Amino acid sequence: MTYTEHTPRAEPVSPREMPDAAIAMLDAEGIVVGWTQAAQQLVGYAAGEVVGRSAEHVLPPFGEVRRASAFAEQCRARGGWSGTAAIRHRDGHTLSMTLRVSSLCGQDADTRWLVSVTDIGSLSSGTAGGPVRESLLTRAPIGIVVYDPRLRCVYANDAMERHDGVPRHRRFGRGLKDSLPAVEAEALEVVMRQVLESGTTRVHEYRAWPPADRRREHAFSASFFCLQGADGTPLGVCSMTVDVTGNRRARERLAILSEASTHIGSTLDVMRTGQELAELAVPLLADHALVDLVESVPFGIEPSARIGTTSGRPLLMRRAGVASVDLGVLELPWVREEVVHAHPDSPFTAAVRTGRSYLEPTLDTRSGPWVDHDPVRAQRVRDSGVHSLMVVPIRARRCVLGLALFGRSVEQTPFQEDDLLLAEELVTRAALCLDNALQYARERTAALTLQRDLLPHRVQGGAAVEVASRYVPADMDHGVGGDWFDVIELSGARVALVVGDVVGHGINAAATMGRLRTAVRTLADLDLPPDELLAHLDDTVRRLNDEDADDSGQAPAVVGATCLYAVYDPVTRRCTMARAGHPPPLIVGAQGRVTVPELPAGAPLGLGLGLVPFESVELELPEGSVIALYSDGLVESRDEDIDVGLRRLGAALAHPGASLEDMCSRVMETSRNYTPADDVTLLLARTRALEPTQVASWDLRNEPAVVTTARRLAARQLRKWGLESLVTPMETIVSELVTNAIRHGDGPSRLRLIQHRVLTCEVSDSNTGQPRPRHPHTLDEHGRGLHLVAQLSRRWGSRCAVDGKIVWAEQDLPSASGAQCAVGERGDRQRASAHASVAAASDKEGGDTTTQ
Repeated sequence: MTYTEHTPRAEPVSPREMPDAAIAMLDAEGIVVGWTQAAQQLVGYAAGEVVGRSAEHVLPPFGEVRRASAFAEQCRARGGWSGTAAIRHRDGHTLSMTLRVSSLCGQDADTRWLVSVTDIGSLSSGTAGGPVRESLLTRAPIGIVVYDPRLRCVYANDAMERHDGVPRHRRFGRGLKDSLPAVEAEALEVVMRQVLESGTTRVHEYRAWPPADRRREHAFSASFFCLQGADGTPLGVCSMTVDVTGNRRARERLAILSEASTHIGSTLDVMRTGQELAELAVPLLADHALVDLVESVPFGIEPSARIGTTSGRPLLMRRAGVASVDLGVLELPWVREEVVHAHPDSPFTAAVRTGRSYLEPTLDTRSGPWVDHDPVRAQRVRDSGVHSLMVVPIRARRCVLGLALFGRSVEQTPFQEDDLLLAEELVTRAALCLDNALQYARERTAALTLQRDLLPHRVQGGAAVEVASRYVPADMDHGVGGDWFDVIELSGARVALVVGDVVGHGINAAATMGRLRTAVRTLADLDLPPDELLAHLDDTVRRLNDEDADDSGQAPAVVGATCLYAVYDPVTRRCTMARAGHPPPLIVGAQGRVTVPELPAGAPLGLGLGLVPFESVELELPEGSVIALYSDGLVESRDEDIDVGLRRLGAALAHPGASLEDMCSRVMETSRNYTPADDVTLLLARTRALEPTQVASWDLRNEPAVVTTARRLAARQLRKWGLESLVTPMETIVSELVTNAIRHGDGPSRLRLIQHRVLTCEVSDSNTGQPRPRHPHTLDEHGRGLHLVAQLSRRWGSRCAVDGKIVWAEQDLPSASGAQCAVGERGDRQRASAHASVAAASDKEGGDTTTQ
């Protein structure tokens, strides 16, 4: 037999794997007295062929008896041996083996030898080794005990005493209950009886406190082999015990890290992530865990890379996580979201400043610079009973986001370097989740800011309608969507109501929504009819699609949108509306009756389907009617037809006399019973009507002499309304507008004054051409009329009418707000100049002072 002294090497371990070591027991003369099934499987010899024969005739190749005898003498001199050997299988082929010979002692100084053989070839093929085989390879101490069929100790080696502290002479003739706790001993005896009955090999792990390390619990792996006689009957059980504490701790660390990958970062909330880190660490790693984040992190603001470098300034942090095995500790003022002031001299500030971890195996809370300067925190640590501490900075992208503190109080074993390595790995994984949550918080803050800026902060219906609204995005994680609504005050006390929906969710849809909302407001300033406005908006969406086309040649992503645009006039109580693929409005009468107007659907915007022009429909609405505009997310769902949603919405709105806010709340309550797949938008407008006494109108002939009449009629009406202070500027405005209507129109004109929140003057004529201010030269006699109108009014403009156009101008009423008065002061100076310019011209019917 060829022998080679063994050189230890590391192999992967799997402590619960069935060991494949072949076990043979020899007497002092080298005669085989016990054999195992594993030995038969490994070398091919059955127990009947081996037991009772000399080992030199069984294990080594034939013809090397002399060398085998020399080897036996070497084992006696050393008390054992380990190395490699080339052994021939029963069928003739050679096996490369690792071999370990251990000396056992009996009660009467009787000596036995236990031979453990393992096939090296199985190791090279990739099979993972068990704890016994690893010990064979590394010459680690193996505790060996041989029990008789009644499970009483008959042989043992010296290494077993180092495992459990029981001297060899006290072990003989006794069972496991004399050396192990009753629970562990009973479990091991059950396994040993199974081995005796089946003849197979079993493995069992247990915990104990070896005498050499009483402060720390150790894990042991015991492998049990059935020793058989020549006739195959069981002679007893051989127990081989290995200390696998290091292996178990490695497995526990892998388990902790595996838990971290699934339990940390379940949400994109930085505070919740901090709490998950603390809860995972207790009790797997520590008895107490705290997670403190730099003050700016919970608010979505990335900390500066130089945080904590300013000397003398306390570091502000916010507690994000706290966990403890002691519920009493949780009652201390270590609550979440507490603002923590770390002293500049404390190890906590040092860890943030340097980005390096801090390990204090034995914590001293009685003295030291940070204890003296931070007595409150030091007292908290003393109250918790923490005797060992680790402080690990939470780092991400060269920034320190916070600290993780781990302490032990119940577990008496202090933290070691390997504990710190595990804590750092755990915190590193949590730091990635925290950084993702921080980036999400920043993006969400930006998205919400964008949403707030894009949607109206406050909607007002002026004298035309009372309004209320609700908006709930389907993308609750980001809080933004593609729906929008708006209320736009128009000239003549009218108001425009808008609801739109951009396809998609998130910040991109919100940005597109903002562009369309701006486009609608711009088009509304032109005072276009609803159908014409939607046609222009459709062109706008198409241009946006063309501008956003990818230069790579791929087809651009089409931006689709729907919109409903309505204009309500409180003077005539008529509402004109048109829609582009949007759900129809609901009209709620004063008695609660809900109707759906017959309004052509139109094609969605930007899809190239607008071959059929949009159509407007005009309705007459009694005062107190409610117009309900909404997005499809309110009435559509994956499980319901839109008709079901419309009936549900109508039922929620059919409450006469209810306030608009209550109606909005009732509608949103009904929508909570199902999960909307789209953004939910609701805009309610209750119509108002102007009193007849607030409107005055006159038909005018198409002749220059009527200008004087128009000025006189306007002045008389203003005095009747008690607006004497506005008579002079209004006379000039009427003169200019009526003169233009007579000069450029070919039929009768009409003058109308409306008193609502402002004073509006409207002059309509049959000319469809829109007025345009000119820039006359110094000597020009004409072209200054509209400049005078602009100077004398708060704003002016024109809009298309059925048979021509309407030019209008507004003036603030004397009871206007302070902001309007500020505008009035500026206007006083302008009016003084304007009055001087037109004093002479106004007596000549205004014909030479205006242009169109």
